[in-house]
Amino acid sequence: MRALFFGTPEIAVPALEALHEVAQVVCVVTQPDRPAGRGLDLKPPPVKTRALELGMQVLQPTKVRTPDFARWVASMQARVALVIAYGRILPQAVLDAPERGCMNLHASLLPKYRGASPITWAVVNGERETGISLMQMDAGMDTGPVYSMHSLPIGPEENAGEVAARLAMLAAQVVRSDLQRAIEGELAAVAQDADAATHAPILAKDHGRIDWQRPAQSIHDHVRGMQPWPGAFTRVRGKTLKVLRSRVRLGDRPACEPGTVLVADGGGIAVACGEGALELVRVQLEGRKALDSREFVSGRGLSAGEVLG
Repeated sequence: MRALFFGTPEIAVPALEALHEVAQVVCVVTQPDRPAGRGLDLKPPPVKTRALELGMQVLQPTKVRTPDFARWVASMQARVALVIAYGRILPQAVLDAPERGCMNLHASLLPKYRGASPITWAVVNGERETGISLMQMDAGMDTGPVYSMHSLPIGPEENAGEVAARLAMLAAQVVRSDLQRAIEGELAAVAQDADAATHAPILAKDHGRIDWQRPAQSIHDHVRGMQPWPGAFTRVRGKTLKVLRSRVRLGDRPACEPGTVLVADGGGIAVACGEGALELVRVQLEGRKALDSREFVSGRGLSAGEVLG
């Protein structure tokens, strides 16, 4: 079976490896190299790196909404194009070019969390389950019919990066077990219930800002969901303080302004929330390295009574 693969970040690599096992991957399409690090040297996306290691042809178009690109996809004479976290919306002419069109591995249980950042928003919203949906792509945003869904529990302390790593392995399993069956018509494509759909918008840096007026559990889920990017953050002494790990503090808190530091000592850091209190387990002050809360307090980075935010 001739197949094309569209993908870019680390989460897509296991699916590429699985497709390499079950099909002849005629080309891997990924986004262009991007500047990274302090030196802003060009860095290839993880999918490109792995594809070259596997001896595959790689294409990195700057534009996909052109007649020339659609003609190129058609010229590959692929039975199917498999897409996971490519990062660009494919036009109808590209979706129609392979014999069986384009199929997507979406990191949610559709129709929940359609959009660019399904893992992040599932964790932020306190979901206890997510998964991988194998779907036929259409012109909408993750609106096509679904062939199969495989669920995965979300641990109460897991962050989005950790969930993504497990979803990547699940996506690879779906490629091995379901892709050929979907192509051959052995799996029925079931239309989504549009009324039950929720949206997972693309992330912006300011999404990481902590609102201390919210309940402690909600803020804890926010901290988990914003890892590894953009990171949950607040302000202290005129600087940005990233909260890398947190824990809901049991018991009532004194009546005080949300964001007030209740405890900052050898036992750790606790902050008042709209409901309850949150322990800051690991933090990173702007321009400094990440520290456990006790190390941070010992360096006089925070004192009881200060107000964050």
